[in-house]
Amino acid sequence: MTEAYIYDHVRTPRGKGRSDGALNEITPLQLGTQVLQALRDRNGLDTGLVDDVVMGVVSPVGEQGSVLPRSAALNAGYAQHVPGVQINRFCASGLEALNIAAAKVMSGQSSAVVAGGIESMSRVPIGSDGGAWATDPAFAAKISFVPQGISADLIATLDGYTREDVDAFALESQRRAAEAQSQGRFAKSIIGVRDVIGEIILDRDEYLRPGTTIADLAKLKPAFEQMGHAGGFDGVAIRRYPEVESIRHVHTAGNSSGIVDGACAVLLGSKAYGEAAGLKPRARIRSFASIGSEPCIMLTGPAPVTEKALRLAGMKVGDIDLFEVNEAFAAVVLRFMRALDVSHDKVNVNGGAIALGHPLGATGSILVGTVLDELERRDLSTGLCTLCVGAGMGTATIIERL
Repeated sequence: MTEAYIYDHVRTPRGKGRSDGALNEITPLQLGTQVLQALRDRNGLDTGLVDDVVMGVVSPVGEQGSVLPRSAALNAGYAQHVPGVQINRFCASGLEALNIAAAKVMSGQSSAVVAGGIESMSRVPIGSDGGAWATDPAFAAKISFVPQGISADLIATLDGYTREDVDAFALESQRRAAEAQSQGRFAKSIIGVRDVIGEIILDRDEYLRPGTTIADLAKLKPAFEQMGHAGGFDGVAIRRYPEVESIRHVHTAGNSSGIVDGACAVLLGSKAYGEAAGLKPRARIRSFASIGSEPCIMLTGPAPVTEKALRLAGMKVGDIDLFEVNEAFAAVVLRFMRALDVSHDKVNVNGGAIALGHPLGATGSILVGTVLDELERRDLSTGLCTLCVGAGMGTATIIERL
């Protein structure tokens, strides 16, 4: 089997995912176009050697529909014969795109593939694509569907995480992200996003709130309490988990992932491709995996999928130097660390989606780039990225720095 190597990665800054966010004026097509151009230009890529462009897009409708990665590749000036495909595994779409790209290379069917993701949440709101999962009453009843925020609060209730616990985790995410940004740890991979006249309108992550205090977080109201009570979703969760007497609603806008716009592109290829292109690999893919998990609680996939990826790689938890666990909600990461006995000083060392935001289709591939940059900065070897996924799934990838 051919090994798959990571040669480079770039990403946009994450812009606030609302009408006054800096990237709201940038179309999803342009987000994808600009990361593809930057990846090409800084590596001197002959795009004619690229076999495919695989990108995650979680709401593939409107401006994000019609196989957006193919349009972005054409718009970026890639060779006409380079195809494109968009994939959707909810929050793990960007990581699944990278795993598919790696599989194409490892199987020997592709020499080089660009992976990544695009999500303009300010222009194409979350849930725009609909779907039976959240809208078909018979199916919702069959799987005990509840919104993800209720699932996060269910985890907190079952595991005993208090409001103080999740707020403390959120505050540390803000602190770490602010420190990383101030020290320029993200600058190596961020490209400045340009407007229609070519002016850079954003060159650093916009969502951070570096002045956040624990008192600020404590003032925020639980975000999912009303839908839990008035919407009846607490009752659904309790029927599925009868050991719970009542749901403790601890998650707020301050300890949940932020809604943002962003895109990412990662170049993967074989050893022969790198030699022919004159590129030096930065890392190799050790293993990857996806699993299904119980769909009502929904967000518990990161720990078991990590165990699967470790088994595939012949590794143990202690072999991983750094972890990136998507901060969909604070309780998700707290459960991961407890389940695998991983210290917080190895997890999300530069903050996570609570502070930086979660551009759904792009986040997974961004995490791989983030952990690779940090492995290089710290002169460490192995990184594992994982995300919880809607409808009860999990995806993980292990990389080894070269």
